[in-house]
Amino acid sequence: MHVPLTPIRALYRAVDLYGRKVGVVCGERRLPYAEFGERCERLAFGLLSEGVAPGDRVAFLSFNTHQLLEGYFGVPLIRAIVMPLNVRLTAAELTAILRHAEPKVVIYESDFAPAVEALRAACPGVSRWIEAGAPYEELLARGRIQRPDFFTFDESETAELFYTSGSTGTPKGVTLSHRTLYLHMLGISATFYNDESMVELHTIPLFHANGWGRPQCATFHGLKQVMVRRFDPAGVLRIIEQERATSMSLVPTMANALLNCPELGRYDCSSLRQIHLGGAASSPELIGRLEKAFGCLALAGYGLTETSPVATSARDKSTVAFAGEEDRLRHRAATGWPLPGVEVRVVDLAMHDVPRDRAAIGEIVIRGDLVMDGYYKEPKATAAVMTNGWLHTGDMAVWDEDGYVQIVDRKKDIIISGGENISSLEVERAIGAHPAVFECAVVSAPDPEWGEVPAAFIALKPGEHLDEAAMREFLTPRIARFKMPRRFHFSETPLPKTGTGKILKRELREELWRGKEARVQG
Repeated sequence: MHVPLTPIRALYRAVDLYGRKVGVVCGERRLPYAEFGERCERLAFGLLSEGVAPGDRVAFLSFNTHQLLEGYFGVPLIRAIVMPLNVRLTAAELTAILRHAEPKVVIYESDFAPAVEALRAACPGVSRWIEAGAPYEELLARGRIQRPDFFTFDESETAELFYTSGSTGTPKGVTLSHRTLYLHMLGISATFYNDESMVELHTIPLFHANGWGRPQCATFHGLKQVMVRRFDPAGVLRIIEQERATSMSLVPTMANALLNCPELGRYDCSSLRQIHLGGAASSPELIGRLEKAFGCLALAGYGLTETSPVATSARDKSTVAFAGEEDRLRHRAATGWPLPGVEVRVVDLAMHDVPRDRAAIGEIVIRGDLVMDGYYKEPKATAAVMTNGWLHTGDMAVWDEDGYVQIVDRKKDIIISGGENISSLEVERAIGAHPAVFECAVVSAPDPEWGEVPAAFIALKPGEHLDEAAMREFLTPRIARFKMPRRFHFSETPLPKTGTGKILKRELREELWRGKEARVQG
């Protein structure tokens, strides 16, 4: 029997099997799955009453809330496309995305009312702007659709449209089909979920695919899902204790903030079983600190918006025996090995596999059920990242005979100094091991002799002091001399980040290279 694959099946599985169970916690509101399902159906009816048709885009400008989660099911229920917006973008950036995607409706939280006033004027193509308060509830009060027949869905149709973070350039719209999302959900389920008593804490913003890799699975398995509206370290610790959360996903900057939170240790976090790290490279030191602080499994994973997003995880493998604690942490911090339904290779420019010796560097390419259908309205950009069905990630890595992959850098972040390739991630891991360092980024800086050299931007922990001489002394036994940053920039404030917590290396790099351009022009 061929039943169309759609994440809508996850919603109704939760309604049918866990209807009385509290499924979504959002502030003081606690929604059983039966009520959550009804609200999704009411949202679908309300959007139909606004003229939303199959294939139309419905955008959300919202922090993590139950309304946003309802959108992920209510919009595809009528075969429209849900489109979460990055709340940290500027009005100009949001305008560019809205003009490109042309959504019919935008649903927004009241916090963004001032920005919406500017967006209304700049985006006349949007038919309706609905505030996620009383106007949203009025939309839901108009009626309720009947449960749809799954056989009326075309699994190849687009269900979600995510715009990339823009950390490496102009954001692109990534189209994810019903089929892709369903199979990604099964891959995540087979890897991580085996206990319906788990409580999922949604810490990563759901406006990005990094946050959406798990909620569909949590719904499918009837887990209690706790919405973290905005990431606040002390607030997260409190919610873990209050809701007895068992798992959460973090980007390394979030993990670092939790570990340095003064309230760490004041709340009971013993319910935690899993902490998943993604969105940026982790380090063995970070994994070890998380495990010690929270007494639970911590492991890294990897993916892109273009892969729905999770493609690999650094979970244990029966064929791998750790040589010791250092080796165990190294494996747990690695990019990992593929999820079910995913193929991963590390290749050279001719698409030949590089040796599996953990030394030869190549680009990660991915093939599988979870890869996007393409970039919205951009066939040339889509074709540029595909070779014979393999998605080029732009991430450079090494791998081993057991299939473990370890990213060494983004292709454009590799620093070539005097003919030597320098991994910015390797240098960052060495700097991050210093106890005074809160976070850091290493980028290329222009140099008249070497072409370019590493430059380090370092944010210090509150009350800590560190200078270049002390940092060089710390790094000398840890990295080769040619990898040593030639410039150090110390700060007491956090480094600039994207909406998903990635450090904006592009901004830091441009800051250094603008000076060279000015000298050339002068």
